[in-house]
Amino acid sequence: MRIWSIHPKYLDSKWLVALWRETLLAKNVLENKTKGYKNHPQLERFKNTLNPLNAINFYLSKIRKEAKRRNYNFDINKFDINSNIIQINISKWQLKYEFQHLLKKLKIRDENKFHEIKDITNIEVHPIFNIVEWDIETWEIVSK
Repeated sequence: MRIWSIHPKYLDSKWLVALWRETLLAKNVLENKTKGYKNHPQLERFKNTLNPLNAINFYLSKIRKEAKRRNYNFDINKFDINSNIIQINISKWQLKYEFQHLLKKLKIRDENKFHEIKDITNIEVHPIFNIVEWDIETWEIVSK
């Protein structure tokens, strides 16, 4: 499971769909509707908010917005559209790490998307996140 911190506009179509599905799974975890993934590190940042369900719903709303921009039809009934705006801190190093991770994968999987975003230096964040100065997040599993 990867719940990206970078803006969903950088994801290719396969990853955008995967992000939608994985975040819906994360929502089910937060609602205690599934037994799996309960301690997944990617969920820490949502669990650490005052209202994890509101946070995940807000996150989903922005994924759906990107999907709609691309003329995809992600079901609005899968999350609470009345979620409040929330901000979660995220490290600028986490963003850089995720973006580099995405580029490595896109270079193999979707060369067009890779070439479209490879020269970006000012990485936009998913709207739920607020960029702060610290190292890669403790929940990230850093690949070598």
